[in-house]
Amino acid sequence: MLNEFLGFILMLTCFSGITIAFKFFGRAGLYAWMALSIIIANIQVTKIVEVFGLVTAMGNVIYGSTFLATDILTERYGVRYARKAVLIGFFAMIFATLIIQLTLFFEPHESDTVSPAMAQVFHFMPSAMVASLTAYVISQTHDIWAFEMWRKRTRGRFLWLRNNASTMVSQLIDNVTFTLLFFVVFNPEFLETLGWGGIFDIFITSYAMKFVVAVFDTPFVYLNVRIKPDED
Repeated sequence: MLNEFLGFILMLTCFSGITIAFKFFGRAGLYAWMALSIIIANIQVTKIVEVFGLVTAMGNVIYGSTFLATDILTERYGVRYARKAVLIGFFAMIFATLIIQLTLFFEPHESDTVSPAMAQVFHFMPSAMVASLTAYVISQTHDIWAFEMWRKRTRGRFLWLRNNASTMVSQLIDNVTFTLLFFVVFNPEFLETLGWGGIFDIFITSYAMKFVVAVFDTPFVYLNVRIKPDED
């Protein structure tokens, strides 16, 4: 049960990080979280773990937290600022990938012991970037639209409904897009080693984890919409 326990701690850490960022830095804190989370998620995704007897790739929890950030922005400031956060995450991931890939081309000194490990970890980053950003833009665009749509339909009531209804569907869109692109199209070796059954396990477990993140982030949505952030 170690992985399950750590997953819960990771989820609370992410939600707490968003809350602290918003309290002390306002919108800028959430923008920073978007950039931070998408970069970390695309590094974590290369690690395969087992949770509740199912195989999954990491990155689901911190990536799922980006939907909390955009929901807070949409609720507090409007669609324009939420879309800006998505673009900031997009920009951060592209340039993080470019800089890291350039770093790998440098010839290491004979005393270097880290380069092989870096090359192994970041070997998948370009394909992860394309798959992730494609899924990210599509799902986040839907999430912002759906959140605002539900807000108008409910006349600003039932925050829990628009938070969960928008995020859960958006997470499904994201999961389908990323799983097919990363594990099947760009890295067919995963299909050879894991098979369709393994890929399906990753898909189901990943979505289940994102679903849980969406449910548990609801109290933090209510908390953050009531926070008075320190902003210039």
